[in-house]
Amino acid sequence: MLLTAAHGPAPLFDLGTGQGARQFTELAIALLLSSLIGLERELHQKSAGLRTHTLVGVGSALFMEVSIHGFGAVVGLDGFSVDPSRVAAQIVSGIGFIGGGLIFVRRDAVRGLTTAATIWLTCAVGMSCGGGLPLLGAAATLVHFLVVRGFPLVTRRMATGVPVTQRVELRLCYRTRRGLLGRVLELCTRNGFRVTDVQIDADSQDRTGHGKVKEAGVVLSLEGRGPAHPLVEELTEWEGILGVGLRSQGDSTE
Repeated sequence: MLLTAAHGPAPLFDLGTGQGARQFTELAIALLLSSLIGLERELHQKSAGLRTHTLVGVGSALFMEVSIHGFGAVVGLDGFSVDPSRVAAQIVSGIGFIGGGLIFVRRDAVRGLTTAATIWLTCAVGMSCGGGLPLLGAAATLVHFLVVRGFPLVTRRMATGVPVTQRVELRLCYRTRRGLLGRVLELCTRNGFRVTDVQIDADSQDRTGHGKVKEAGVVLSLEGRGPAHPLVEELTEWEGILGVGLRSQGDSTE
């Protein structure tokens, strides 16, 4: 309930006491800007998309509106002081829980950092709109698109001609008891790749009635600066190799 010293409690649906056209416009701008950021994440199939970013932006804007206009009931009363910045500080602290839930580590590769950062930025955009600074919010939204979509183009151009470390998964199905696995590891090392992980694919094993494994599958995680396709070409010609597959192992932080 809002309260002014001269007029007493304000009507519940009074459009002139912190819930008028200006405040609705600020929420609408927060909705638009946060939706643009969320749509970009959604189109690139990130873990937090349109709905999450929109709710974070609008929610942050609403918290700011409440912080600025929602404590009129205690303004002017003895023994009470209102500090709108306290709510803003709690918004920044609380958004960390959502961002932290988007970050995970898989095989030493950190994922979700960029999406968590966009959640944090969307929160700031919503706060700026709710705080009466929509131009700053719009500028921050433009910065988001510049950083997330423009910077990769610049880095790729700068990295032209510079070898980039690749992470790939090499999947093999081969006949056992021929020493093939050791020869495969030697081939990978000879071609400049470092083997970071070896996993036996138990589902591809075929056991005979004598309990002896005749076929086996293995997944090799490799790191190197050269192309991995020559490995596939050579392995397909080896006797005892039944199948070869190659998959890029992305290490993007998005």
